[in-house]
Amino acid sequence: MSGVWVFKNGVVRLVENPGAEPLDGSRQGSSSNARRKVLVHVPTNEVITSYEDLEIKLLSLGWERYYNDPDLLQFHKRSTVHLISLPKDFNRFKSIHMYDIVVKNRNMFEVRDM
Repeated sequence: MSGVWVFKNGVVRLVENPGAEPLDGSRQGSSSNARRKVLVHVPTNEVITSYEDLEIKLLSLGWERYYNDPDLLQFHKRSTVHLISLPKDFNRFKSIHMYDIVVKNRNMFEVRDM
């Protein structure tokens, strides 16, 4: 994993290709050479295409859904301090969210280029 770590508005995130993505996180145009990142559930080799699919996988791993914030999907694992926070709209699900899931669920998920 390479790139530049950017700190903005109290959040640190990894910008994988700093020349291709503005530092503010917005997307301006899409290059035909740009690769899309996907989250893959390793045991089944299944690409996660919806939050419903992701929730099923996370619940089976011991994560619990939190309903405190109407703008976020949140999952907490009781035996840890980990919290996964995702935008409510799956279209706003970015690689930073994918890597957060990967780090908190070692060997269960991978981020791959499509």
